[in-house]
Amino acid sequence: MGFKTGIVGLPNVGKSTLFNALTRTAKAQAANFPFCTIDPNVGEVSVPDTRLNALAETGKSQKIIPARMTFVDIAGLVKGASKGEGLGNQFLANIRECDAIAHVLRCFDNDDVTHVEGRIDPIDDIEIIETELMLADLENINKRLKSLERKLKSFDKEAVEQADLLNLAKKSLEAGIPTREIELENEKKKPFKLLQLLTSKPILFVCNVDESSAATGNQYSKLVEKMTQNSKTSITVISAAIEEEISQLVENEEMDLFLKEMGLNEAGLDRLIKAGYDLLDLHTYFTVGPKETRAWTIGKDTLAPQAAGVIHSDFEKGFIRAETINYEDFLEHNGEGGAREAGKVRSEGKNYSVKDGDVMNFLFNT
Repeated sequence: MGFKTGIVGLPNVGKSTLFNALTRTAKAQAANFPFCTIDPNVGEVSVPDTRLNALAETGKSQKIIPARMTFVDIAGLVKGASKGEGLGNQFLANIRECDAIAHVLRCFDNDDVTHVEGRIDPIDDIEIIETELMLADLENINKRLKSLERKLKSFDKEAVEQADLLNLAKKSLEAGIPTREIELENEKKKPFKLLQLLTSKPILFVCNVDESSAATGNQYSKLVEKMTQNSKTSITVISAAIEEEISQLVENEEMDLFLKEMGLNEAGLDRLIKAGYDLLDLHTYFTVGPKETRAWTIGKDTLAPQAAGVIHSDFEKGFIRAETINYEDFLEHNGEGGAREAGKVRSEGKNYSVKDGDVMNFLFNT
């Protein structure tokens, strides 16, 4: 599995420029006016992982297939979106389909680029979108509670459990707290996620800074960092303008030189993707063979049969066991054969929680 991240924000904060750089395309029209992105643009990107090259070289694979991530460039939002203002209804529906939110914040001064609110204040921008999402969730919750009334009168167990979760979310929202901040017992986390509340989505704040602030951030990004210190959110600093320039470079040597000149160790987009993985607690395992070395994305604590199911559902249904090699052991012992001779190949059963970096070979009944 990969995951889908919605790129959101007020108009003219750099969403489409960032999307263009991410997907190495010009599919999203970047223009200096609100709502230039009407239909959500969707693009897939490769997840950067230096381990793939090392594994492929050791395993003498013919090709490399990285894990993939999907990004959706969603139309800009304005105040009143929860009531359908601007492109509000479409905006909210697009977010609901995403696994996570990358909220792009304007953290740069530029008189040539108009801000829809007429000022540069990323904290206020956060509050505008957060408020609209909370209002939309409250309206949704009230409708769902209304529809459950008849079943609640008959003490339907499933309805009672759902109503309890909805009321928990409602209480949080009425206190001005996004539902992602609610502390839940383990057994309630899955049914709560199934409510698909907008404010329960993991959120990554992307501070779009000027080129000179790409390495260190600036006064605006530091305000965002301070605001989000004690919340269940993440933050990364990127200059969309720099990333767009990087996306035009073909040779790795050119890219490395450009990054060095800008005082950066790696492209901001690589940091964004890694931050997204951390935000959703995603791991990567590998399969290595003469034809290909491939990365597979799974959630943290995924058990071996479900990890096998990411490759094919038959692997999960007929799962017998998984032959597993630690990434470092695979390299140290020059591949599967050497690892097997050194006793580093483990046989894991149905209750094995796959670790990040495991090299896997699944045995299953057909």
